[in-house]
Amino acid sequence: MRILFVIDSFYTTNNGTSISAQRFAGELRKRGHEVKVLCWDTPEYIENNLTDGDFTTKKFHIPVFQPLCDKHDFSFAKNNKNIVHDACDWADIVHIFVPFGISWEAIEYCNRIGKPVTAAFHIQPENMTSSVSMGKVEWFNELFYRTWRRDIYNKVRHIHVPSQFMGSMIAERGYTAKIYPISNGIQDAFMEAGERKKLKNERLKVKGEGKKDIFKIMMIGRLSQEKRQDVIINAVKYSKYADRIQLVFAGRGPEYDKYVELGKDLKHQPQFIYVGRDELIENLLDTDLYVHASDMESEAISCIEAFSTGLVPVIANSHVSATPQFAIDGRSLFIPGDPKDLARAIDYWLDHPGERKYMEEQYRLAGRKYSLAASVEQFEQMLNNEIKENEARVTIEPLRPVRQRESLGRRLRRVAALF
Repeated sequence: MRILFVIDSFYTTNNGTSISAQRFAGELRKRGHEVKVLCWDTPEYIENNLTDGDFTTKKFHIPVFQPLCDKHDFSFAKNNKNIVHDACDWADIVHIFVPFGISWEAIEYCNRIGKPVTAAFHIQPENMTSSVSMGKVEWFNELFYRTWRRDIYNKVRHIHVPSQFMGSMIAERGYTAKIYPISNGIQDAFMEAGERKKLKNERLKVKGEGKKDIFKIMMIGRLSQEKRQDVIINAVKYSKYADRIQLVFAGRGPEYDKYVELGKDLKHQPQFIYVGRDELIENLLDTDLYVHASDMESEAISCIEAFSTGLVPVIANSHVSATPQFAIDGRSLFIPGDPKDLARAIDYWLDHPGERKYMEEQYRLAGRKYSLAASVEQFEQMLNNEIKENEARVTIEPLRPVRQRESLGRRLRRVAALF
C-alpha cells in the first residue's frame, strides 16, 4: 500500500503529533508499506531514513505570529496545489494529521478524484489558543472546533483519535465520521527499560537500598503555557522535601526564560534538557517520580513512556485532558493548576517509598498495552476499511466536482455588484 501522510511540520522532535507521524511511518514501512510525507520542510534528518521520500512545499510565514510558531517548533506549509495534487496522485490512500491549509486542499482533491482519505484529530484547539492566553475562552475554542468540522473532518469517513476522551469530545460536537480511538503508542525501548528497572529493583531489594539524599522529579513536554511546568516549580516550594527535590524538564519552548526565573528560589534549580530517546530513557530510569501537570492533552504519550519505564505518575485531573485516564487510583491525581495540592501528592509518594515501589510495577505493567506495533496494526485496519468503502462508493456513485473555496476578493466583488 502507498500511504501519504499530510502534516505541515514533520521533521521536529518537540511536537507530539510530528513524533507520532514519524513513528507510524517507520512501523508501517516495517509492515511492507511505502510511506511518503507531504510537508513544508526539506528533510534535515535524512540519515534517519524516516520515509520513502517527501513531497515538500515552502514554509508559510504568518505575520506577527511566526516567531511564536518557531518557538513551538511548528510551521505551516504553503498550499501549493500542484505539489499537493501530485502527492495525492501518487498514493493509494491519504491520511491527514493536522487541520490546516494543505490538509484542506488534499481532502478536497481526494474527494474530487475519488481517492481514499482519512484524518486524525491530534491537536486540541486549546493547545493553540493557550499560546495567546485564550486557552480557557470557550467560545474561541468552539470556533475552531466548528471550523475544523466544516472544512476538514466532516469531509472524511474515518477519524483517528489518540484517546476515547478525544473521540467523545468531537462526537459531542457533531463530527459525523466513524471514530477510531487508537493510542499513538510507545516504542519497545521504553518497555524494555521498564524490564531492566524491575530487575535492578529486585537486586536492590536483596542488597538493601540506602537512603536517598535527592529526589529527582521529571516532566516531559514542550515548555508552553498549557503544559503548566510552573505549577510543578511552585509545588516544590510547598513540599516538605523542597530542599531535597531536583526538578528535570525535558523539552523546549517559549516559556523557558519564565521557568528559569521562577525556579531561582529553589535550593536545587530546575534542569532543562532536550535529548534523544536513549538519553531520555536513561533520565527516566534515574527518576523517582513523574509529574504531568498539563491542563489539556489529547493523550500525552510522554506520560505513557514515563510510567512504562516503571515510574508512578502524578497527573493533573483536568476535564479537558485525556491523561487522567492513566491514573490507576486517586493518589496519582491532583487538582489542575493547584501547586499546594500537587505538593500534597508529591509528599505522599515520597513519604511512602514501599507503596511507591509497588505501584511502579503496576504502572509498568499497565504500559504494555500501549505498544506502537499494536497501535499501528489498528491504524492499518482503519486505512483498509476506508479503501474498501471507497471502492464500493466510487463504483456506485459517479464522481462529482467539489465546489472550490471562493476567494475573499471574489466574495467582495460579488457583494459589491448587488449595489
